[in-house]
Amino acid sequence: MPDPQPGPRELWRSLGEDGVLAKLSLPGEAQPDPVALAELLTGLDATLPAGLVLSVCVQVATVIPLLRALSVHSPLAAEVLAQALRGSAVTALAATDAGLSGSALLDARTELRQAGDDIVLAGGKEWITNALCCDYALVLARHSAARHFTSFSWVLVPADCPGVAKEPAGNELLSGSGLGHLRFDGVRLGREHLVGGRGRALAELALQIRTERLAGALWARAMCRRVLTGTREYLLARPADEGMLWDNMAVRERFGRCVTELIRLDALCRRGAGGAAEAMALKSAYADSAERILSECVALRGADSFRDGGLAMLRAQATMFGIAGGASGAMLAGVADHAAELLEGIR
Repeated sequence: MPDPQPGPRELWRSLGEDGVLAKLSLPGEAQPDPVALAELLTGLDATLPAGLVLSVCVQVATVIPLLRALSVHSPLAAEVLAQALRGSAVTALAATDAGLSGSALLDARTELRQAGDDIVLAGGKEWITNALCCDYALVLARHSAARHFTSFSWVLVPADCPGVAKEPAGNELLSGSGLGHLRFDGVRLGREHLVGGRGRALAELALQIRTERLAGALWARAMCRRVLTGTREYLLARPADEGMLWDNMAVRERFGRCVTELIRLDALCRRGAGGAAEAMALKSAYADSAERILSECVALRGADSFRDGGLAMLRAQATMFGIAGGASGAMLAGVADHAAELLEGIR
């Protein structure tokens, strides 16, 4: 396991040099092995701050599978993939446009245009994990004004290109994640940086969303199990009246509800993300489960939760992570839209 307090680049390099990143995918499989992914996220969650875990989670669950798919037809994507697996390059997934919610991708305004033999990228992306520490950004860009699924392409942008600017997001909740904003001011690139099929970017992203949702659920499960284990130990050792807090039946009842919620989350993790509609349901479910469990544990531990780096901070970090990539309200509306399909699948 890496050094207890590395930075995001050092952590990524350590995972690459130790062969962890290369072993995540089974032979012939584009997506990471769920068992290996769960082991990695559980191990990282046990020893590292949430921001560093997020830095890794986005890359292993979304960026690397995307680069693997794009590398079939793009030598540049293949080279960046090789660098990523060695741990020598960090790639940020830059999909969410400035001023838009994470789920409003069809309204993204970051655009690319042809300029002779080159392409020019202009616009901005906000709340991007690894933005401040990336070597490359995989940018979702509009090539057509039509509000249509096929109006987007991927651009693989070196972070040191003229016209690329990085700005801190100004939020300490997920310190270590490299969270920030990216600006593209007339970034001129060769056509080899236009990776993937024209108009296929959203379809390619949609294929990875299931893995991203599953990774989020696996991390939430690991986090909640760790917190419940620590909270139980706290309650067993905390004096109250003539015994310990754990001796109070009402306290044990509240704790038991948290354990029951974790069992539900565990069942969802074992089931997997399934199709797009099930992935939306999973995203909403794990965000809700983490909020319920962590909030109750904060209340059970009282003032102890509000010490520096305490459980209240972790709850806020988990809430922010649960919102990223689509708030629960948007996910639940999507679930409702697919209700007939989902209900039919339950027997």
